[in-house]
Amino acid sequence: MKSYLAVLGLPGAWRFLAPAFVARLPYAMLQIGILLLVQWSTGSYGAAGIASAAAAVAQALVGPQTGRLADRHGQPRVLVPQAVLHAAALGALLALAASHASPVTLTAVSALAGGSMPQVGSMVRARWAHMLGGSGRLNTAFALESMTDELTFTLAPMLLVALSTGFSPVWALLAALVMVVVGTLVFAGVREGAPKPVPVHARSRGGVLRLRGVALLAVAFVALGSVFGSLQVGITSSTAALGQSAATGPVYATFSAASLVGGLLYGVVRWRVGAPARLAAALSLLSAATVALCFAGSVPMLYGGAAAAGLLIAPAVITGYTLAEGLVPAEVRTEAFTWLNGGTGLGIATGAAVAGQLVDRFGASLAFLVPPVTTGLAALLVLLSLRRLRPAPDPALPREPALTA
Repeated sequence: MKSYLAVLGLPGAWRFLAPAFVARLPYAMLQIGILLLVQWSTGSYGAAGIASAAAAVAQALVGPQTGRLADRHGQPRVLVPQAVLHAAALGALLALAASHASPVTLTAVSALAGGSMPQVGSMVRARWAHMLGGSGRLNTAFALESMTDELTFTLAPMLLVALSTGFSPVWALLAALVMVVVGTLVFAGVREGAPKPVPVHARSRGGVLRLRGVALLAVAFVALGSVFGSLQVGITSSTAALGQSAATGPVYATFSAASLVGGLLYGVVRWRVGAPARLAAALSLLSAATVALCFAGSVPMLYGGAAAAGLLIAPAVITGYTLAEGLVPAEVRTEAFTWLNGGTGLGIATGAAVAGQLVDRFGASLAFLVPPVTTGLAALLVLLSLRRLRPAPDPALPREPALTA
């Protein structure tokens, strides 16, 4: 624990971590919140799914562009107008849903709400990289961020469902709106750890995805996101098929708790194996672990499979962010992190959609086919491209990655 206490004890760390946590809870509430809101407004799960997917895709595509602006102009100059735009978009969505607007209109405004979501999580990681870049404590800081993500994705849906069932989806998303605006504005006002704006280098103008290894990491994070999305569907459908729907929450909570433990342990180890090899190993082991879920014929087996998957997913996420920090120059660091963050969101939406189709057509256990396939392919891709995940050995530009073809 000394490693984590040393990171948390850095001057000014809690000043930006506390408001960031408040701002990040709505990030984990938005997609499912839109799903509940649009279904409540239209009575159609199909329309609700399309609107939720539109928000996820817009967030994945627009988020990196806001990250790029933050690298160029500084985090506060991007976050403040973004929070205002998001508040306007989400407020409009709530008003339109309350007036039972058409599904097309709700989908368009959902996309605007998703695209304008402040990327606070990526900007926190950029602050850690700015404060600890080149230090062994950066791996611990990224482990802390992974555990924070798990905590928000555990607490946020519980809060959202409680408000939706106790009041309505409108009130649930209104609470999310207040949290994201207040948390983002306070976070933007805290200058500790914030990277200074850096002019974009000529070799970075083509976009961060052209830099060495970044596109590969983004693909890997889509695969990791698909694990979250498909497990949500798989666990829900499997427990229902077994006649124990009440176990859905505890089984998924086991997955989240195991991920917290895996991240905690991973963050304090001084690894001698290189990060690219660690990422390939984590993805391979995750693929193998999730295969067991396909044969889970009882709730205890679901608990075991969820725990095994959770222990392995956090190390893969932490290693991915660590690799991104080492591959890209400081001038595009936030943009790189937002591509990984967006890839996760896109993977969650895609994994849930594919798993849902498999359940409808072939049965509950088929939802668990998604994680071993996606993570297995990602592991193979990483193994075949290990050299691209190592910084280019250029003594004149030690932090400048080479462009890929």
